[in-house]
Amino acid sequence: PVSRNPAGTRATTFQGGTRVRQQWLEKDEQQHLTTVLGGTCLCLLSSLSTPLCALQGVPRSSHGHPVPISGGPEGGPGHAGPGQSCTEDACPASTGERGLPASSQEVQQSLPQTPEGASAAVSGPSPGQVVAPVSGNSLGALRAEIKPGVREIHLCKDERGKTGLRLQAIDKGLFVQLVQANTPASLVGLRFGDQILQIDGRDCAGWSTDKAHQVVKKASAEKIVIVVRDRPFQRTITMHKDSTGHVGFVIKKGKIISLVKGSSAARNGLLTNHYVCEVNGQNVIGLKDKEVTEILATAGNVITLTIIPTVIYEHMVKKLSSNLLHHTMDHSIPDV
Repeated sequence: PVSRNPAGTRATTFQGGTRVRQQWLEKDEQQHLTTVLGGTCLCLLSSLSTPLCALQGVPRSSHGHPVPISGGPEGGPGHAGPGQSCTEDACPASTGERGLPASSQEVQQSLPQTPEGASAAVSGPSPGQVVAPVSGNSLGALRAEIKPGVREIHLCKDERGKTGLRLQAIDKGLFVQLVQANTPASLVGLRFGDQILQIDGRDCAGWSTDKAHQVVKKASAEKIVIVVRDRPFQRTITMHKDSTGHVGFVIKKGKIISLVKGSSAARNGLLTNHYVCEVNGQNVIGLKDKEVTEILATAGNVITLTIIPTVIYEHMVKKLSSNLLHHTMDHSIPDV
């Protein structure tokens, strides 16, 4: 519609989903051009004394409620894409008219808010490559979490008087060498590499492996109080699979021997000369490479590996046969 008034001519044009209102004033007055495109308002004032302002927000209807604008592939969230039109209520012409925030406080309130707890991802060096989510909200990352501090557990013995736990002394410390499947040790959540700080109130620092086993053997069958620190020699790396289902590393007999350049494994800091202890929290120590590969294939698109330096791993498992590790170690998927 076109109407005339003493101030000049006002025209409203609708084209391709974009509403442009142009208003011409008298020659000696300021010239205003207001363009509303996909929820973004640019106020351009020809007068040099007036600065350029850019207000971006969610348009409001004449009733004061937010008006959602669905974004297309080009427009993005909160922006109208090609072929999407703005209604009279959704596209105010200028500041002070219906719906457009007039104050900085209203502008801030109108900006799209990111919900708390929303996970974020960091883009890789090229399109389609994504580094692991920084929020760590994946189930595998939660299962593999190495918690700081210490915890206390209450261990008992089975009907044969066994705990299913084998220990190893390293550098004056005492560590879990083996957790057998379906035993009291596995039920209380002990894992390979956990450090044992106390047994029934007695500090374990400086104990030999034989002394530790003797203390456990003589302890009460009903309750053994153990203070534990989660796997101090190990760390976790979270990665994304690429379009072929790989994360970019090669293992041989459980040890990482090479990385693929530019892969998620390389970008996230995975290292060679480390053994893979867990995949998404599931222990894979002692398993054949083919079995580990099958677990990786079914582990989902986001994978968290728990790794340990080769020198420490080999010292940790010495005097344990590969057959014992393969058939006796607890390889169950832990609860979160």
